[in-house]
Amino acid sequence: MALSSMTGFARGHGVSGAYGWAWELKSVNAKGFDLRLRLPPGWDAIEAALRASAQRALARGTVSATLDVTRNGAVPTVRVNEEVLAAVLDSFRSIAKKVDTQPPSLDGILGLKGVIEVVEAEENAEERGKAEAAAVKGFDQALTELIAARRSEGAALARVLSERMARIAELVAAAEAAPARQPEAIRARLAEQVKALLATGEKLDPDRLHQEAVMLAAKADVREEIDRLAAHVEAARELIAKGGAVGRRLDFLAQEFNREANTLCAKANDVALSAIGLELKTVVDQFREQVQNLE
Repeated sequence: MALSSMTGFARGHGVSGAYGWAWELKSVNAKGFDLRLRLPPGWDAIEAALRASAQRALARGTVSATLDVTRNGAVPTVRVNEEVLAAVLDSFRSIAKKVDTQPPSLDGILGLKGVIEVVEAEENAEERGKAEAAAVKGFDQALTELIAARRSEGAALARVLSERMARIAELVAAAEAAPARQPEAIRARLAEQVKALLATGEKLDPDRLHQEAVMLAAKADVREEIDRLAAHVEAARELIAKGGAVGRRLDFLAQEFNREANTLCAKANDVALSAIGLELKTVVDQFREQVQNLE
């Protein structure tokens, strides 16, 4: 299965009887999954079906889905609200008894809010049901296009992540081969540090000296960090090859990479090894930045 980005865009439109519909879907990064629907008034009945489809298809990302519906061939009816008209005329008569004024014109009366009502033609229940079903099907088609767009971007991300992982592997190998990691170099550093301890003039018993030597040896070697970094590289490559919704797991590995890189830098007693550790941190940051876009 291919990797998928969390960003994408898709559109779809169609006609069902007198109804025309158009979908617009946008997807952006998010920690979880969230579908934000904007439906025309009176179309809430299809919401449950839309959410079920989206949740089956997507694992992460905030998806904004907007449906526009037009109804063609339905002639609205113009109706005079008799009750409002009667109330308006009564008010005019009452005012005319108190104030000398010209009688109101017909267009003035009809222009008052509420006197004239435009009523949409009644919908046919069967035709409306077919239109709703068509809109749901159209959403599924647009969702398929959105997934394709996300996978296309995911393929580009996979190439970038593979390049970052290859560079991390090179840096781990360079740390492994660093001259400062050779046994002779480690023994020489330990000898210098033990000599510095003895030069303090403090009387150190053999047990204390042994403990200090063990601690210095542990701090001098980065074998454990290198092994863990190599294991993380292998795990990350497997996830990238596996694909699917692996963004969270790769993000966790990125954090582990960063932790080991920090420890490597802290333990490094050599300029070359420190430089490797610092570049490793930079590449890990680049890796994690791209991982944030994955589903």
